Parts: sequence; structure tokens; C-alpha cells
Amino acid sequence: MLHALLHDTRFFDLLFRLDQDLADQAQAQGCPCGGRLDRASYPRKPRGGPRGLPPEQERRQSFCCHLDGCRSRTKPPSLRFLDRRVYFGVAVILLTAMTHGVSPRRVAALRSELGVDRRTLARWHKWWQDDFPASGFWREQRARLSPALSDDGLPGTLLERFSAEPEQDGIVSLLRFLAPI
Repeated sequence: MLHALLHDTRFFDLLFRLDQDLADQAQAQGCPCGGRLDRASYPRKPRGGPRGLPPEQERRQSFCCHLDGCRSRTKPPSLRFLDRRVYFGVAVILLTAMTHGVSPRRVAALRSELGVDRRTLARWHKWWQDDFPASGFWREQRARLSPALSDDGLPGTLLERFSAEPEQDGIVSLLRFLAPI
């Protein structure tokens, strides 16, 4: 079952390694001003993943230009973190998809298992239904999907689209798709 991935440390190790590769690529490209990018990663306290992850897996990769006149920051895409959300991206996707047609019993089970508040689930659902479909990212990416996906049922429809692959590979592909957010 897909929600078992939320407790799989090997899956989170894979996401961490993939994020490291994306960070290395971003650092190799350097700053648009031509300066060198130095690591300036910062700690996060992500929720919705397995217990006991190493501390380095709770850091968001980030870089800062070393030139005094620039000092601009660069955040590479991430498969672990979905925008500024506290929960891991995979948790936001899977839990929101699981709450379609949400019943009080299902919400209670999610709350007890992962500590996700009912209001948090409602915010995520609203984001997937209202904010995400209105985003420039989704308008551009939706045009590339064939056949077209309906905005109704997001993120479940995206999850179904990427589920043609084996379970873990499909989730990784979906996270790669959403990484630029």
C-alpha cells in the first residue's frame, strides 16, 4: 500500500540521495552572476515520515553566492520537501489523496497514525483544489499531459497518472514532476 512508504526509511534514503544529486547539479551550475555557490542548507523539522531519520535528512539544501555584491540564494528542486510545507511532500500528496471522500473514521486514523490535524488536511485539500490549479506551474505542466487531467480530484488524479509505474517508482516520478514548485 502506498501509505506504507511514509514509514519506509529506505524510501526516504532514496529521496535524500536524489535530492543530493539535484543539489550537486545546482551547485555545479553556479550563480547567475558567475559566482561560486557555497552550501547554506538549513534545518527543517519535517513531519509525516519515518521516525529516527538521520539529522542530515531533515535539512533543506540551499546555496548562497560567495560574492559580496551578490549573496543571492539558490534552492534546488527537492523531492522531499513540497514548497514551504512542514510535512514531507510525499505525505502531503498521499494523505490528501486518501482523504477524498473523507470520513470521520479515516481522518481519525490518519490523525492517530501521523499526527495530522483535521484542519491541516482541509488546508491541503483546499490548496490542491484552489491554489495549485491556478498556479503557473500547473497551467504549464497540465498542457504537457495527454490525455488532459481534470483539476477535480487533485492530487489523486496525478497519483493515478503516475501509478502506471511500480509503486515506489511512480511516487518518485510524481515527486520529480512536482519538484520545481
